[in-house]
Amino acid sequence: MSEYSVINIIDLLESLGEDGAKDIISDFSCPKNNEIENFLMKNAVDFAKRKISVTYLVFDGSKRLSGYFTLTHKSLTVPCEALSKTSRKKLENYAGPAVSDGCYDVSAFLIAQFGKNFSYNSISGVRLMELVFYVLKEIQHLIGGGVVFLECEDKKKLLDFYSNDSNRFKLYGERISEKENIKYLQLLRFF
Repeated sequence: MSEYSVINIIDLLESLGEDGAKDIISDFSCPKNNEIENFLMKNAVDFAKRKISVTYLVFDGSKRLSGYFTLTHKSLTVPCEALSKTSRKKLENYAGPAVSDGCYDVSAFLIAQFGKNFSYNSISGVRLMELVFYVLKEIQHLIGGGVVFLECEDKKKLLDFYSNDSNRFKLYGERISEKENIKYLQLLRFF
C-alpha cells in the first residue's frame, strides 16, 4: 500500500475542516460517470457527518487525489436460485435462509461508490479495489462479516471489470431504478 495512502474523510474533516476537505475533493473529475463525481462533491461529507457511509480518499505518492471509494453496511437479500451450491454454502456461514421466500438475508459491506480521478489517472481500477479490500479487512477484523456487494450499471465493461479474476464478484441479481430508469446489476463477493 506504500505507493498510495488511504485517508478516511472523517479524519480529513477533523484535521482540515469542511472547507479544507471540500477544497481537496474539488480536484476530482470523473467524466465517464457523473454520479461518481457528484457524490464526492455533493454528498460524501454530509453522509460521513451523518454516519450514513464513509468515503475513503486515495492519494498517490505526490499527494494527488487518485480515486475514492465509499463504504457502508447494509442488509442484503439474495435469492437462493441466483447462487451456485458452493456460493450457497459460503453464504450460509454468514446468514440463514429465509425459509418462506427462498432467500438469504445477510448483513453485508456495500461498496457504495468507487471511482478514479481522471485528472491524474494515476491508479488502476484493480489497485483501487485492492485498497478497498485492505480497508474492509481491517473493518472485518474489528466487527466480523464476510460478504461484500455492489451495484453497477448494466454495461459489459463494468461487469467484466468487477467479475474478473482479480475482483471475483459474482452476479446475483438486478434492479431497475425507477427514478433514473437505469438497470443496475447486483454483484457479491466473499472474503
